[in-house]
Amino acid sequence: MGSATTQARAATTAALGAASSIDLDVARELFVAARTLGESSQLSGALADSSAAPGARAQVVSHVFGTYGPTTVSLLSAAAQQRWSSASDLIDGIEELGIRAAAIAEPSADIEGELFEVLRTIAANPELELALGSRLGDATAKGTLIESLLRGRTSAPTMLIVSSAVQQPRERRVRQLIGRAMRLVAQQRGRSVATVIAAKPLSAPQAERLTAALSQRYGTEISLNVVVDPSVVGGVRVEIADDVIDASVSSRLHDLRQKLAG
Repeated sequence: MGSATTQARAATTAALGAASSIDLDVARELFVAARTLGESSQLSGALADSSAAPGARAQVVSHVFGTYGPTTVSLLSAAAQQRWSSASDLIDGIEELGIRAAAIAEPSADIEGELFEVLRTIAANPELELALGSRLGDATAKGTLIESLLRGRTSAPTMLIVSSAVQQPRERRVRQLIGRAMRLVAQQRGRSVATVIAAKPLSAPQAERLTAALSQRYGTEISLNVVVDPSVVGGVRVEIADDVIDASVSSRLHDLRQKLAG
């Protein structure tokens, strides 16, 4: 990611934070706008063209997306007026706004936890992952499939995020997109996601102690997702951001075998 995109993302995130009346309709319109740009290299190129005046790019937004709600148009205009390293980064930035808007719209919904469960479901079903990631599949049909699978099982924001992700993967794996969305939702809510792999489910006191320890270590609130994997034998393996903390018995046994092997 270029420095221009980093600054543009910060500016659009700030615009979202300053906006009022953020609801799921805003999030939905942002996702549709991102898909529209993804389907038109001419339009996305025009909005990402740093040689054009910011005001001119904002006028293009008003012309193309003028039927959207005023909050959505304002956010799209703010994004278009930034300097992005590429048109693809601009589309990513608008998708990010959609994910963050969904997190804001229903603050009580456990979106991170639900996205994690969706991630596990897809990982455990290769045929489903293949169907969702196929370049040949119809985008609308993929969205309908996800909605039929998740209806009644997840909150509306989670369904919107996943449905939008599968409809415009843009050469990215579905699991990668959902993992990114999970991290962005947590970030929007001021916390980080930690995936804990343990031989058996953690008890409530164990989960509380681990969450407290990780929060203290990383200086932020932690959202804990637990994966049960008997192969770790005992202890835990924690993955958070780019860090891996491996205190599992299987890891220690592996290290011991390596040492004995010389």
